[in-house]
Amino acid sequence: MNGENIRFNNMNTDQHHILLDKIVQGDEHAMQEFYKELQGAVYAFAVSRLRNEFDANECTNEVMMEVWKTAERFEGRSTVKTWLLGITNFKVLDCLRKRKRHFAEELDEEMTESLPNDDLPMQDVLMAVDDAKLVRFCLDKLSDRHSQIVHLVFYEDLSYPEVSELIDCPEGTVKTRIFHAKQKLMDCLSRRMH
Repeated sequence: MNGENIRFNNMNTDQHHILLDKIVQGDEHAMQEFYKELQGAVYAFAVSRLRNEFDANECTNEVMMEVWKTAERFEGRSTVKTWLLGITNFKVLDCLRKRKRHFAEELDEEMTESLPNDDLPMQDVLMAVDDAKLVRFCLDKLSDRHSQIVHLVFYEDLSYPEVSELIDCPEGTVKTRIFHAKQKLMDCLSRRMH
């Protein structure tokens, strides 16, 4: 996790609301502070999905422009972090559509009920491997949908209900995708480590 994410996670959510209130009033300094504090989390999520630094930077700028234009739309029904990553998710999807990239993978939503109880934390899966390059290699092999979920749950530390709200899909689907992502990561890591 980089320094921006650590600052983001440690910043009091009330301070986020204060900054948004000032942005609504047109306070450019508040927008600069908001950008400085939160752009790292937005960029990390965008690059994890887009797998392209240029597109992730462009997406980050678009997200922050959206915040500047529409800060008054924040209703407080979620955390500022969830709201911001929700905007990022829509911008990422727009970017993927522009690339004419199609998601071929569709998970069977009905599998959720038959999944085994999977309490193995993602941290345990990834911490089992010391080699950061190997972990990055295996994360890059995940589909967009799986890498999105892994990033939100592991790197952004969002709960399943928060992820469900952010990407607008049932919580059971989030659990299914995490289960399959863990299986694919473990398979990739074990093949590479032997």
